[in-house]
Amino acid sequence: MKRIFAALLASAMFATAFTACSGGSSPASPSAPAESAPAASDTAPAASTPAASGDAYKIYMISMDQMDQHWVNMDKGCQEAVAELGNVDYKWTAPDVKDDAKQIECINNAVADGAQAILLAANGPDADVAALKEAEAAGVKIVYVDSPANHPAVKTFATDNTAAGRTAGEEMLKALNDKGVTEGKIGIINTNAATTSTVDRENGFRSAFEGTNFEIAETQYSEGDAAKSKDIATNYIAQGCVGIFGTNEGCTVGTGNAIKEDGGDVIGVGFDKSDMIQSLIKDGSLLCTMAQNPDVMGYEGIKAAVAALDGTDAGDGSTVDTGVTVLNTAALA
Repeated sequence: MKRIFAALLASAMFATAFTACSGGSSPASPSAPAESAPAASDTAPAASTPAASGDAYKIYMISMDQMDQHWVNMDKGCQEAVAELGNVDYKWTAPDVKDDAKQIECINNAVADGAQAILLAANGPDADVAALKEAEAAGVKIVYVDSPANHPAVKTFATDNTAAGRTAGEEMLKALNDKGVTEGKIGIINTNAATTSTVDRENGFRSAFEGTNFEIAETQYSEGDAAKSKDIATNYIAQGCVGIFGTNEGCTVGTGNAIKEDGGDVIGVGFDKSDMIQSLIKDGSLLCTMAQNPDVMGYEGIKAAVAALDGTDAGDGSTVDTGVTVLNTAALA
């Protein structure tokens, strides 16, 4: 009886720990933001049929958080590949917010659940490395989507963030010059100082203003939270900034909402293409956004993971640029 009780207790503790990395929701279906499409739990029927055969590869996609529509679109790409392949048992899980410890927990839980491959959007370059080494030692294949860590992987599918950030800066600079504004402060709202993708965007953006009379203000961080980003943007506007750059979806939404509330002529440029961001572009609160292709990242990531698992392509560790488009009022017309 003691042994039975201990086994039941251990099982219960594991189940509790397993749900923690997704804010208490099922690890296969983190909650999507209000403006987005249904979460993974509402769009995942394709994965259940091949899983029943016993021959399916178990693959997890672990995103940075559950806050952005960007990840919902990545999940859609994963689902499309899963439906085509027919031999994948797929789950999407994520921390409720950007948090290194919670993402590490997601990785460990996926390995404990028998994951054979993990598609990971790393919250930072170094925090996940120890967990990834343990996963690799257990035979798990690693594919990066959106943002890599400093550990080898089968492949990485991501935007060329430095180039896209520079494009964002060039779009803002052109708009300012068209208004006759040739100097002034520019604000940057970033998620944090560690996430590789957004740091690269910031560096690219800054490079577009080299040799000009514009002054780039000290970067402020919001962890991608739209409300925090709005407060930061409002403060930038109060300081007299003529332009504000948001490095991801939440930062961009906050920037647009602050400019809209102010009613002024500050130029706002951002990243990602959620419904809210598109609405802010249409009403003139934002100039444009750098629209990534997270669906392509997810789709190609699943295909690469399966190729590595079935031995048809072990992967060469290369990075594939999944592209970016400047989304403005003309493009949305």
